Amino acid sequence: MASTILSSGVRNNLLTLQQTTAQQSVIQNRLATGKKVNSAIDNPVNYFTALSLNDRSSQLTGLLDGISNGIQTIQAASKGIDGITKLVQSLQSTVKQAQADAAQNRPSKAGTALATATEAAITSKSLKDIALDKRVVDDNGATANTATATYSGNVGGPTLAAGDEATTSITLTSGSTTYTASFLSTNSTVRDVVNEINKSGIATAFVDEKGQLNVKGIGSEKVQFGIGTTTFTPAAAGAPTAAEIAAAGTTALTTAQGATSDNTDFGFALTDNSAAGTTITGSSITSSVRSNLIDQYNDLRNKIDDLAKDSSFNGINLLQGDRLSIQFNEKTGKNQTKLDIQGSNLTSDNLGIPKAVNTQLTGFINFQNDADLDKATQSLTGALTSLKSLASTLGSNLSVAQTRQDFTKELANTLTTGAGNLVLADPNEEGASLLALNTRQQLSQTALSLANQADQGVLRLFG
Repeated sequence: MASTILSSGVRNNLLTLQQTTAQQSVIQNRLATGKKVNSAIDNPVNYFTALSLNDRSSQLTGLLDGISNGIQTIQAASKGIDGITKLVQSLQSTVKQAQADAAQNRPSKAGTALATATEAAITSKSLKDIALDKRVVDDNGATANTATATYSGNVGGPTLAAGDEATTSITLTSGSTTYTASFLSTNSTVRDVVNEINKSGIATAFVDEKGQLNVKGIGSEKVQFGIGTTTFTPAAAGAPTAAEIAAAGTTALTTAQGATSDNTDFGFALTDNSAAGTTITGSSITSSVRSNLIDQYNDLRNKIDDLAKDSSFNGINLLQGDRLSIQFNEKTGKNQTKLDIQGSNLTSDNLGIPKAVNTQLTGFINFQNDADLDKATQSLTGALTSLKSLASTLGSNLSVAQTRQDFTKELANTLTTGAGNLVLADPNEEGASLLALNTRQQLSQTALSLANQADQGVLRLFG
């Protein structure tokens, strides 16, 4: 079959039309897919670079779920600490309620009367005031009431010779705490002894209306009380030196703690200064209010353990010693970045919060003992400090995890955007190109038609 021969003009216009149609097909494909690079044939460098960027973006996006779970695990532990903190504060309130009710078993003892009715009648003072004003030592009658020989101005301490001075020492022991003090007592009175005992923090003292010196412990443990006075002659006339007072105080303290104490001068037993023989003890009476608070305290304490056990997320509990690992990048080995958080085993025992009981037992809080309640207050304060430290650590880790979560989201978006810049088509640009090609196609079709008309003009020569 013979081939059809096209004129040069028709052939050129036909080729242009074919090229335009091919370009239209490419642009229409770009608009349909939204990409200007759909395969390695289009642009191998951009295609494989975009593929790598999208792959990393996908991997990072996949890590976001793990980061999110890690954040929730930390927040669950943090909420648990908040709840435990409130429980510890409730424990503090319970202890304060117990302290507000006076202990019924404090060791207490009253000495014999330091003043008599006869002295009260002579001086027109109360027995209490007379006892408080009495001197610790006998200053050889200088302060005696000369109205009658039956009135003495001291409690029965040593008698001072002319030029002598006196030093008095006090010793108090309650449990494992001992307090000692010495003071120049040449002109001191029973009131000074009371004030010195009240400084100890171990016991309190007062003189009652009967003129008796009372010593009362602030806790439930037995109280050892000893007092001793010694006289000395200063080397020089006038005020004694500090060294002389200190030396005399050492001697007086030995007296207070020994078998020759001056306890009997104040109406106490000599053996009140020893642990074996002390009679300054408390009664077995317990406070019903404090007893009723024990169950409340122990119940709150148990709730700490329960709350810690329930502070888990997705099977991980940072308050029960579990370990949390949050991966931040898609790499492995040395190049992998992650956050490892080792949890703590949070229990009431580990927080140093012992169980409450109604008796004196080692390792427990005796709610009838003021000293134990003070220790409980200190323990609860220490527990709050530990909780704050743990909360601070978790807060720091939470901040790191949240920062990396935001960073990972932004980085994944950056990678996706970068990949898109390499392969995505600009709809506006491609639309304009397609419109131009459509116009060119129309012009090519018109040109082809004109070329055909030119060829048809030859036929008219034979008409």
